[in-house]
Amino acid sequence: MHPLGVASAQVAAFIPRERARAWAKRVVGKRVGRFAIARTAAEFSRSFRTDLVDAALVDVAGVEADDAVAALALEYPSVAFVGLTTLRPADAPGLARCVRLELADVLVEGVDDVAVPDLIARHGYSARFAAALHTPPSALALASALQLAAWRYIVAGGGRPIRTSTLAAALGLTREHLSRSFGSGGTPTLKRLIDLVRLLSAAELAKNPGYDVADVARVLKFSSSAHLSLTAQRLIGRRATSLAAMRGVDIIERFVREQQASAAATHAELPAERPVGRR
Repeated sequence: MHPLGVASAQVAAFIPRERARAWAKRVVGKRVGRFAIARTAAEFSRSFRTDLVDAALVDVAGVEADDAVAALALEYPSVAFVGLTTLRPADAPGLARCVRLELADVLVEGVDDVAVPDLIARHGYSARFAAALHTPPSALALASALQLAAWRYIVAGGGRPIRTSTLAAALGLTREHLSRSFGSGGTPTLKRLIDLVRLLSAAELAKNPGYDVADVARVLKFSSSAHLSLTAQRLIGRRATSLAAMRGVDIIERFVREQQASAAATHAELPAERPVGRR
């Protein structure tokens, strides 16, 4: 399925109540791509540093929710935290906690079954990331139908690694044809564009108080934090530690400057053509 699809979303959950766990497995688990219910608060916390989590489901109904679990919403504001409740009078303290921590939404067990896909599609990290970048920045000069389709597929992944062969198959092309056609007219190569999108996501995630550079590299599946830093240095001339302070527009501008400088250097190194004339 296309990365933008709800069935590709990663949802982490902390649900102490057995009945609510059964409901979540039956309803949520069938409507998202990867759904993992943590058995302990520590396991739930670790899930954010292991994979790119789009949304988190936290049970707040009639139980003394672990304050550390609820407070993770403040540590990872890029993740859409959603409360789960039965909407009974005893749930009032849990609902108040949802408001205080500015959770994205609240699901009512047994009532909002059909609302799950729409909620993840509206609030999930990957969906919001893709929506923000749906129209490519004009500085990238992506204009053809092929370029736009490829760009939208790439950003739909939220910064996860994407193979050119997978992208080509999704667009109904061979990898060779896609790579050859994409970078025409001075636009960035496909590989550089994929890396740029991953860097934009890394910068967004780096703004979360709960993430350091190593965490960001891990959830976006860079081989190491050094790999992330080398990618940043190659594309924008900055270290990965500077990403948290950079806006997306700053990254795009630096990327375009580096692209232009690289093209100018390549042109300068080309041997001059000999004039055509008499010997």
